[in-house]
Amino acid sequence: MTEPLGEIGRFAEPSLFILASLSEGPKHGYAIMADVEAISGGHLGPGTLYAALARLERRGLIEALEPEERRRPYRLTGLGASVLRAQLQGLSDFAKTGLERLGDAR
Repeated sequence: MTEPLGEIGRFAEPSLFILASLSEGPKHGYAIMADVEAISGGHLGPGTLYAALARLERRGLIEALEPEERRRPYRLTGLGASVLRAQLQGLSDFAKTGLERLGDAR
């Protein structure tokens, strides 16, 4: 990732899953955890979630909204959408190359 878009951070996988979850619309912590599990098949614990949310918010990739019934929802920012798009495109290119190479190896 280049500096102008920011950087997802040291724990990129949870951050990427959170950004992907929020690309659907604002969600609070429990809803993010449930969505990440649905889209990734992996569990994201509360400690990992809230540490990643704090990093993403500091970097301007997400923003906290006003609490709703003791739950604080978060939403993706424009910068967050740009970073997510770039990350997903990079992963897509990487996967395509890897799959093509596997096909060539057979």
